[in-house]
Amino acid sequence: MKKYLMYLLFFIIIIFVLPALCTKKQIEATVKENPPENIEIGQEEQQEAKTYDYSKYGTIKLYHSKTKETEELPIDEYLYGVVSAEMPANYEMEALKAQAIVSRTYTLYQIINNGSNKHGDAQICDDSTCCQAWISKQDRLDKWEEDVRESNWDKITKAVNETSGKIITYNGNPIDSFFHSNSGGVTETVSNVWGGADLPYLKSVETSGESDYSQYSSEVSLSKQELTNKLKEKYKDISIDFDKDDSIKILENTESGRVKTIKFGNVEIAGTEARSILGLKSTNFTFKIDGDNVVFSVIGYGHGVGMSQTGADSMAKSGSTCEDIIKHFYTGVDVVFVNDLK
Repeated sequence: MKKYLMYLLFFIIIIFVLPALCTKKQIEATVKENPPENIEIGQEEQQEAKTYDYSKYGTIKLYHSKTKETEELPIDEYLYGVVSAEMPANYEMEALKAQAIVSRTYTLYQIINNGSNKHGDAQICDDSTCCQAWISKQDRLDKWEEDVRESNWDKITKAVNETSGKIITYNGNPIDSFFHSNSGGVTETVSNVWGGADLPYLKSVETSGESDYSQYSSEVSLSKQELTNKLKEKYKDISIDFDKDDSIKILENTESGRVKTIKFGNVEIAGTEARSILGLKSTNFTFKIDGDNVVFSVIGYGHGVGMSQTGADSMAKSGSTCEDIIKHFYTGVDVVFVNDLK
């Protein structure tokens, strides 16, 4: 009887147990060679992004304009401060990713083309009127409401980390990736803002959805005397006879509709200069004389060149990826890894 039971047990092992063990080993081997895309591959990609090897461009020397000190930072750590200073954290993730790539590209362009010409030993500064805005983590957290501080910071760092190493190139070289707040529906060509030759990747393009943002329109009202005084700071011989119909006249607009040249009395100045002197948010403006005041109605916010941040957010809300956004605002470009540079 015992002998019979042993034979039966042996038979069960051969028929059921051994095939199951073999199948399990086969499955484990298959999974190891071909991990499921939604688990292992995703984790590997996330890890790769966080530990991307920049090789030559791994750090940045940052000049702090207030303290006049220079600090060396890993480039992505520097970009946490840039993205959090330049774009609202409540924007869509793909817009924040686009900003991270644009700011990384701008940084590398400065390193490669300007070196330390402007800032001594530093390669870039934290003054937005000169380079890009930057803010420390602690200062950024202090400016946010307490209940969103950590989630906002996590969102910013995620946008930078998940695009780690990515930059924008034209013909294999990093571009001068200008950006601004709101284009008013159409961006500007670079020569209309800073003169010189146009760049092929900074063409005027249209974008939609920007009118939904607070940055889209603004108004500046100045008394006739205030206006004259502001202009006299630079043009001491200016004279404006407000009794004349053409005391103020827009003489020329750019292709995008912005003011290229405007006349105040006996003086003609560029629209970009008028914007600076009068404190207007963009050169896309009209005016009217209302009694003793001159009222300027302004569309858009910023110089209008390159990527519109509100335009990027609007595109992201419609389902565009960060690369879709970049290739819309910068014509004929590629998004590549830093290590792919020639």
